[in-house]
Amino acid sequence: MEDQKNRINSLAVFCASSDGLDTEIFKEAYAVGEFLAGKEIELIFGGSKLGLMGQVAKGVLENNGKVTGVIPDFLKTKEVVHTGLTNLITTEDMHGRKLKMHDLSDGFIALPGGFGTLEEFFEILTWAQLGLHQKPIGILNSNGYFDDLIEMMHNMVRKGLLKQENLDLVLVSETIEGLHEKMLYFKPMPVPKWLNKDQT
Repeated sequence: MEDQKNRINSLAVFCASSDGLDTEIFKEAYAVGEFLAGKEIELIFGGSKLGLMGQVAKGVLENNGKVTGVIPDFLKTKEVVHTGLTNLITTEDMHGRKLKMHDLSDGFIALPGGFGTLEEFFEILTWAQLGLHQKPIGILNSNGYFDDLIEMMHNMVRKGLLKQENLDLVLVSETIEGLHEKMLYFKPMPVPKWLNKDQT
């Protein structure tokens, strides 16, 4: 019997609002958008026209895909906001942005980025660890960008500060095609018993 596939009609992408210095990573960001459009997966992202964020959105839009941007009000300036999206949602603050992106998405992908990208990735990962959602979470390890972070997470397990089952929540691939396949067949952990208020 074939494993049940997850429904993935939309994906939230966390990534840099700057171009960076690695041309391969820059090109990969556009290719991610192109792939999502080809699979008819709506992009949910931070709403910026800048950097890798802008490239992912461009890859979707130039290939007839749908893009929803979610941006906090204080960042909604003409220098930052992407005005050519399918849909643009404004939130009061950064926390509201993450909640809305969570609500709109069937899964989450981290592309290369800085502090903001890692903050978004680890918060949504922590929510999964706590059983607050059961959606797939992936790292696209473009050109080895996340090698050191992945090794650090394995070191957390070796040091006994992270459970292997929680590390297993993180799906990793060097290609968007491979990551998408893993997300389709991702099996979430059972909801922790202590979160089930119906149990005595």
